[in-house]
Amino acid sequence: MTTGLRSEKQEPHPLHVNCQTEVEVKHGVGLHARPSVTFTRLAKSFPCSIEIAVNGSDVWLNGKSIIKIMGAKIRKGSILRIRADGILAEEAIRALKELIERNFDEEKKHGRTA
Repeated sequence: MTTGLRSEKQEPHPLHVNCQTEVEVKHGVGLHARPSVTFTRLAKSFPCSIEIAVNGSDVWLNGKSIIKIMGAKIRKGSILRIRADGILAEEAIRALKELIERNFDEEKKHGRTA
């Protein structure tokens, strides 16, 4: 006799993913203090883990750590690989890539070009 209950395999939560992208840093002085703060603030606003690797390195740095980001001495022309894992990872990657492509919005804030 069956009870009508079925056991189905649970699909992973659709918002819990891991993804990765690459972007070139075009900001005039790279990720100095202000851009690093802007980057890590945005990264911290997402509930997923975020890491970066610089210029093809296999060393992944915590993208939410101002110390790690500034310590990497990321210069203009550097290629960043950004990866995220967890809830809203895809949105986090998209937002961080767009931030870098917009030169960290510094032209708007300070009325100058980077």
